[in-house]
Amino acid sequence: MQRYADISTGFTLNDPSEIPLSESLPSFEEVQAAYRPLILSASGWRKVFTPSGNEEDQDRDIGEPNQVIAAHMAAVFATWLRSKHSRLSRVIVGYDTRPTGPSLADVMNRVFLAMGLDLEFLGTSAAPEIMAYARNRGAFAYISASHNPVGHNGIKFGLDNGGVLDGGDASELISDFRKAILSPDAAETARALIRGCPLEGYRRVLEAREECKTRALAVYGDFTRLVVSDEDSEVARAAFFKEIGDSARELAKAGAPLSLVVDFNGSARAASIDRSFIESLGMSLLGMNGTPGAIAHRIVPEGASLDFCAAEIERLRATGTTEEQKNALIGYVPDCDGDRGNIVYWNEKTGRAQALEAQEVFALAAVAELAHLEYRDPGALANSAVVVNDPTSLRIEEVARAFGAVTARAEVGEANVVNLARSLRSEGKIVRILGEGSNGGNITHPAAVRDPLNTVFAILKLLLIRDKPGKEGLFHRWCLRSGQEKRYRDAFTLADVLETLPSYVTTSVYEKDAMLGIKTQDHGQLKSAFQRVFEREWISRSAWLKETMGIVSWEALSYNGTKESRGIADFGSSGKGGLKVQFLDGEGIPLGYIWMRGSGTEPVFRILADVKGSDPRREKELLSWLTAMVLEADA
Repeated sequence: MQRYADISTGFTLNDPSEIPLSESLPSFEEVQAAYRPLILSASGWRKVFTPSGNEEDQDRDIGEPNQVIAAHMAAVFATWLRSKHSRLSRVIVGYDTRPTGPSLADVMNRVFLAMGLDLEFLGTSAAPEIMAYARNRGAFAYISASHNPVGHNGIKFGLDNGGVLDGGDASELISDFRKAILSPDAAETARALIRGCPLEGYRRVLEAREECKTRALAVYGDFTRLVVSDEDSEVARAAFFKEIGDSARELAKAGAPLSLVVDFNGSARAASIDRSFIESLGMSLLGMNGTPGAIAHRIVPEGASLDFCAAEIERLRATGTTEEQKNALIGYVPDCDGDRGNIVYWNEKTGRAQALEAQEVFALAAVAELAHLEYRDPGALANSAVVVNDPTSLRIEEVARAFGAVTARAEVGEANVVNLARSLRSEGKIVRILGEGSNGGNITHPAAVRDPLNTVFAILKLLLIRDKPGKEGLFHRWCLRSGQEKRYRDAFTLADVLETLPSYVTTSVYEKDAMLGIKTQDHGQLKSAFQRVFEREWISRSAWLKETMGIVSWEALSYNGTKESRGIADFGSSGKGGLKVQFLDGEGIPLGYIWMRGSGTEPVFRILADVKGSDPRREKELLSWLTAMVLEADA
């Protein structure tokens, strides 16, 4: 029997004649036991798919009960497409570099073909890559668990608009899937669907995989040029990248080439456009852990996961043998599906490479894109907005306000942020930048998903689009807008830019203290109990809060989908959405907040504190207070 290699990762795809569920079927109880841990949300459907249940297991097998689950995932999406979006007869399938990706794809591919859909199979693909390729081409099913550990996997569904399904469509699909998987004949139905796959048609799909991948990379590269430049015409795009490239080449001639370091960590970005795109502009990309599938360390690009990239920048600058190595400046570290990428940079003031917090990365990208919006069209700012999720730091309001833009917030979940931005655009607003500042990375319109290349190029635009006669560069514009003109100098560095960002200390959503285990299943009930604790605590702590942080009052806000409700009287009305208690000074200006929400993709209850200033003790004090109140409410 023939084997079909995914050359991006070295994974081997089975011959179509090796049919899953071909022998004995798992029992109803076995299927239900495999289904119960599955978390279903608009952000993705996720669980540990290795039969061992060990989230760090790198086994490629998923076992027969999970094959049943995968078959019904594909079947409900195909049925939903035919009934609600019959114009979309094509589905594009790809996966990140988790070991279970090919096994899940094999089952889902067969079901899509059995149900009469045209299928394009990319194999290994970064999330922004498959979503860019799917725009105006077809629906997509992307197999990934994003930043979760390697034994996890899951699925994201989307149409041809470049993003995942919105909350309403996702809820409908989840309901259909639950009905199917809870049926007593779920296993028999799955086997019939898999056996209905036309084997010769599937062979042709597998044989065309490399051609589809090449086409997807080309489309993604063109789309990234559109997003980064914000120019609709090819002539204007060419002029933009000529300016960027010329500036980078001038630095190289001066003996200080602009070099980037990427710790691919075996992610899907290692099989994407990063190197060719960056090097085409006269910059160097120095990679590490660049074999797709060879995951070297923890997947989530936060905390200690960034230390490897920082160490590599320091090593290159200390012992490098080329000018490119000695001038390594910016590093980025993506997650497994390559839609997030947090930043490491060389700080010449400390002589060290250091990581940026996720919230800083988003604020930096917002400064860059709002400044670039003004650089291109000064009048656009008066009608612009920045859209973020509810736990994004209040520093973003300060950034937006400096440029005359408004800030709008939605509940956690990329789909919620994207849909709120679309809604505002339908009302005539210009929404160039959006995203989940709490999670790192940014979404730059017209993209509808985070992309580390867009984040990196936002920073590069700040560094490379400088003053010219009669026109201030991007960083100069930010200094003028934020009342910091005295801090601007022509020979500025990235460290100089970072020192001008509004100062806030914010809990990282991935640190241990930001995740609580709670017993209460009804989150609305938990928040109502929390309200009673908080109102009691406010009376006893208000004097201390005023003396130490200038806080004199508070208001409660809830976030459900794209809706923000301010001044809510009942904390429990937020249900499973986000709840924020925002603290105000004597003039009603927000100084910080505490926030909570149960995760939609992990079995944890997330909490966070954000406070104006640079003293980390204040954030720790608020977080500790919040933790004690939540645990008391849970008890």
